[in-house]
Amino acid sequence: MNAPMLVAALLCGLNFWTFAVYGYDKAQSRRVGVSGGRRVSERHLLTLAAIGGSPGALLGRRMFRHKTRKQPFVNYLMAIVALQAIALAGLIGWVASAP
Repeated sequence: MNAPMLVAALLCGLNFWTFAVYGYDKAQSRRVGVSGGRRVSERHLLTLAAIGGSPGALLGRRMFRHKTRKQPFVNYLMAIVALQAIALAGLIGWVASAP
């Protein structure tokens, strides 16, 4: 497997994992009052997004309606997404301009 395919496979796996963690945390948030379920920290959720799982994080937030009213969290996540979009646009521009 060549390097771009490996990177793509790793990113797909990371985004699937991030999506699953958001779903797990939402399920735990519903259980906390009943059985004391252990939650995933916001730092961990944001770290997953920052290392490349932001599409999975955005999809998880939407599908599970999770962390939608936590304004500091939403702002941090949107900042991560914006920085990654800028970096991706720069990378595409750099590759496109290469001889």
